[in-house]
Amino acid sequence: MLKTCSMLKDDLSSYRAPEMKIKRMADKNEIIRLTKNLYETDPDTPGYVNAGAVCSPSCLSFDYALSYYGLIPEAVYTCTSASSGLRKRKTYKNKMGVFTYQDIPVQAFPFEIRLQKAGNRTFAMASPEKALCNKLCLLKPVRSKRELKYMLFEDLRIDQEEFMNLYFPVLKELCPLYKSTTLNTFGKVIGDLRAESS
Repeated sequence: MLKTCSMLKDDLSSYRAPEMKIKRMADKNEIIRLTKNLYETDPDTPGYVNAGAVCSPSCLSFDYALSYYGLIPEAVYTCTSASSGLRKRKTYKNKMGVFTYQDIPVQAFPFEIRLQKAGNRTFAMASPEKALCNKLCLLKPVRSKRELKYMLFEDLRIDQEEFMNLYFPVLKELCPLYKSTTLNTFGKVIGDLRAESS
């Protein structure tokens, strides 16, 4: 369970020095300090479940989500998240892992965010279509189908079978929201890429 420092102090109000008790509990890994004011009381909770709480608003995306959905072959251990309003890339490190946050265009941020379950906890993650668009918007601009195809299947190593399982109408709706050269190209050639990958 997530608790703020204030909530923990209330829980430990019977102690003479609740702050010192909190510190001792964190030192013994009985609770995990996520940020200056936020703690996880269940040390067995997977780190990715708390990615949205470490920095908000955000949702898991980019490489972490692409790996989660099987779109890329690599296992990804850093919890990579798309954010809105940070203005610069942020990284947090704690005993639950490494968490990175990168802004995407504000007009694209609210769409295609899914709530996933891990045990009795929920966490926010971009849909596979949104995670791919988020990733592409961070990369160097490409203006041709040939360049885009190379970027997708060689540079990013997107699995072509999983690519075919994406919902292409959603991709076409998402692409214009980014005001990105690469995603404008993607939106124009999606049909061709689909036909060539089938």
